[in-house]
Amino acid sequence: MKSSIIFSAMVILTINSAVAQQGKTDKNNIKMKEVNNYVHVHGMPSKGKILMVASSPSVSKQTGWPIGFWAAELTHPMRVFQEAGFEIELVSTEGGKLEMDGYSNPTDASGYSAHDIISLGYMQKPEFNAMLENTKKITEVNHNEYVAIFLVGGQGPMYTFRGNKELEKLFVSFYEAGKPSAAVCHSTTLLLEAKKSNGELLVAGKTWTGFADAEEEYADQAVGQKIQPYRIEEEAKKITGTTFKVAAPFSSYAIQDGNLITGQQQNSGAAAAELVVSLLK
Repeated sequence: MKSSIIFSAMVILTINSAVAQQGKTDKNNIKMKEVNNYVHVHGMPSKGKILMVASSPSVSKQTGWPIGFWAAELTHPMRVFQEAGFEIELVSTEGGKLEMDGYSNPTDASGYSAHDIISLGYMQKPEFNAMLENTKKITEVNHNEYVAIFLVGGQGPMYTFRGNKELEKLFVSFYEAGKPSAAVCHSTTLLLEAKKSNGELLVAGKTWTGFADAEEEYADQAVGQKIQPYRIEEEAKKITGTTFKVAAPFSSYAIQDGNLITGQQQNSGAAAAELVVSLLK
């Protein structure tokens, strides 16, 4: 955020100086240069559009909490994509307004994500808040319009992603088209059941990752109760012919296997996004 403020100040000073020296005739040219610089620095659309999918708001049957998406798993990858020059479109399982998980909000009283200055920065942007206010439903998009798909995690996906045939179909359409297909944290629950058009599990023969049992145990102990209805690592290890791997709890860890990209948890979103960008190059 600080660098953005400095950049904006430099642009303003440059414009004022140029106008003073060259007069009103060059003012439009200066404005155009300002726009072009902003496009370059802030990653406005130039290389294609990436589809990011988040859970619509829900309520946990385990805890009774309102749940949705995890802020860092949206904002950190988004920053990587935008800085690399890609446009973002955010959609959701049901469309409409989105809500972030309370513990992922940097301003939450718990202080759990108070260190997440990237999310805090995005929350100050009117365009980001507008994006969360009104999303398309996943059935309203077509993979042909995008270069990659990225599933955002959080507590919501444990209820809204697993068994969601519409989302499975959308994700598989990207995967089978050879486009980077990414999921992080609890959004990887989709891969427990998603099947390719030939009826085979998408993760068959693949190495992938997702939220670890050790991380679930830590979270459960932190709040004093079981948070999730099941554990992704435990379920994944019941699947034959696939390899589920995890790193140290809450470390940044992402895996690329072909055009399937997975990240372990909220600290892995940027790493997964960088793998997507690398494939798109």
